[in-house]
Amino acid sequence: MPQAAYPAVYMRGGTSRALVFHDRDLPADRDARDQVFLATLGSPDPGKRQLDGLGGGISSLSKIAVVGAPTRGDADVDYTFGQVAIDAPLVQYRGNCGNISSAIGPYAVDEGLVRTSGDRASVRIHNTNTGKIIVADFALSDGRAAVAGDFVLPGVAGTGSPIRLSFLDPGGATTGKLFPTGAARDTVTIPGVGTIEVSCIDVSNPTVFARAADFGLAGIESAAQIDARPDLVRQCEELRVAAAVLMGLATEDEARTRLRNLPLVCLLSPPADVVLPSGASLRARDVDITARMFSAGQPHRATPLTGAMCLAACVRLPGTLGAELGRAPADGGDIVIGHASGSLPVGAAVSGGQQPRVDSTTVTRTARRLMRGEVYAPTGR
Repeated sequence: MPQAAYPAVYMRGGTSRALVFHDRDLPADRDARDQVFLATLGSPDPGKRQLDGLGGGISSLSKIAVVGAPTRGDADVDYTFGQVAIDAPLVQYRGNCGNISSAIGPYAVDEGLVRTSGDRASVRIHNTNTGKIIVADFALSDGRAAVAGDFVLPGVAGTGSPIRLSFLDPGGATTGKLFPTGAARDTVTIPGVGTIEVSCIDVSNPTVFARAADFGLAGIESAAQIDARPDLVRQCEELRVAAAVLMGLATEDEARTRLRNLPLVCLLSPPADVVLPSGASLRARDVDITARMFSAGQPHRATPLTGAMCLAACVRLPGTLGAELGRAPADGGDIVIGHASGSLPVGAAVSGGQQPRVDSTTVTRTARRLMRGEVYAPTGR
């Protein structure tokens, strides 16, 4: 046969989309699996459009997930996330995607991988990328994951049924350390920018935080305005590479060629009034910090969910840039992040005083099954 067929479900999770596969339906060999993922999403594509697959030409639409039986006793399912490079034959497994995590509980219930009863489900998900547990709580409708609801998720049209995600003990998810460099602040030198302060933190995913002002930004620019500045995009990529080395994630060459999605890059500024691309107004009094994030070398239209959770923890961690520029509610409530499409409340429970620990991060998303069937990968390549 000129093409091989693989059962799959195409899902939106949060502000991302992914092809979701059951582990049993894929080749056992990792390289063979990667070829399936690349072919079905349409990578590599030098034109960065992924027209020969189901990818969408941007990092948030070039993702896969593999779900299967649990390999640890405190989980209901295993879940592996893969970030598929758009213009290179590369599937990256370092780190997780929080948005796609929101699709895994509903997928597991609807595919019969988890037994449920009543009108709600709580699914414990073992993310194999990080070795961490994620708990997804959501409503059921006739035994399946509910879709209809009144929760508004900025960046996604309409409303949906809320999915509450709790990421347990998310510190050191990739590097094993909350502060991979051992410090709340470091300095790096970026061509065209100079020597600047950064905070390198690993909560859910490693993220490097810098001041937007150090890059000549007000901090409230739209994703389109940032994307129109190739010099700025290059500078943020240089920041990512420098931070990858500083955090011990990769050598400089590996960060440029093999590890192209981590760390996430976040430019921070204090709360500010802004008119969003939608025409809506976001008031400074309604947010606790302003962020513009980059994922896989591209300015994000909203914020990667793992980056948002890392930022919420950052605001609560003494000595960091997030603590300097943001404000943490004294009552322990959610940190409200102002991003390029709106705002996002994220909970972060931090304990330990001088030896801080992030106990959990929590966030609410929506997800929806878009298609179920077979996806095809050419066999002759």
